[in-house]
Amino acid sequence: MTKPDVTRPDHIELDALRFIGAGLSRPECVLAHASGLLIAPDWTDPGGVSLIAPNGRVTRVLATRPDADIDLPLRPNGIALEPGGTILLTHLGPVRGGVYRLHPDGGCTVVTDRIGDAPMPPTNFVAMGAEGRLWITVSTRMVPRARDYRPDAATGFIAVCEKGETRIAADGLGYTNECLLSADGKRLYVNETFGRRMTVFAVDGARLVCPRLHARFGPGDFPDGMAEAADGTLYVTSLVSNRLLRVRPDGRVERLLEDADPAHLAQVERAFCEGRMGRPHLDGIQAKRLGSISNIAFGGPDLTTAYLGALLSDAIAAVDMPVAGRALPHWQAELGPLANALEAA
Repeated sequence: MTKPDVTRPDHIELDALRFIGAGLSRPECVLAHASGLLIAPDWTDPGGVSLIAPNGRVTRVLATRPDADIDLPLRPNGIALEPGGTILLTHLGPVRGGVYRLHPDGGCTVVTDRIGDAPMPPTNFVAMGAEGRLWITVSTRMVPRARDYRPDAATGFIAVCEKGETRIAADGLGYTNECLLSADGKRLYVNETFGRRMTVFAVDGARLVCPRLHARFGPGDFPDGMAEAADGTLYVTSLVSNRLLRVRPDGRVERLLEDADPAHLAQVERAFCEGRMGRPHLDGIQAKRLGSISNIAFGGPDLTTAYLGALLSDAIAAVDMPVAGRALPHWQAELGPLANALEAA
């Protein structure tokens, strides 16, 4: 097995972190918009999103008028902003999942919640691709999900939803987490959290082909979210260890930030390697400032601010970066009624 190449050319001090917003409920995934608005999933019953204005004011959009086919509460994990202010939510329910569309007035409709004749398992993330395609990740088919916190995890998959039909595009993955399309749409990167690797696929229309290893991660690394800098470098967040990692185009991994107690992290690492890792290991982290960072989004006036979503925080961490991020398709999307959150601030 190829060992990960981990170096530490830069270091971000914990004191450099600042926080925006308060009282958030599991802001696992954060989206940054050119207006300065941040959007994060919100597990406040019945589920929806939080809108965080630049001054920190929080406005909630919760599912108040659900489709008859939707069982509340929703447990949004990954989110995607559509033009006009509708938001796609992936539902990380205890048994069932799916992708839903949340409207600014709280109305909620099903986008897809089945693959063929089978219900979609708890769903992790959604990315919008060309021609209206959605790329959807399911981390595991196991219930509860903690049964797959294992080095040999291999029940995750990526699905593609196109013209109302959803099918599996890549299977047998090691706890599939966030995915990211390249700027030209020709490649799809995906983090396999407990496989401890980043895999890249070639995108052929609605097919994923030619998978290859892009990066391998080492002890204490549990890769979850990712974002791309303007120069093509990828930045990855690690659960539990609160690490921010930089992945060079050649696959080299560089550690920029860490907020973890070494002894506790070593206990988690042993449990993982021995196949004993469970929810207490994921939820009982010991850190000074960060709450198991799970996502990164570039934003700010010049796209040089990194915003960090987290499983166990009630605010969004922000830090200045040495490079600018790539503007994603939603960066200047029309916000529609969501812009009211900025005016109210």
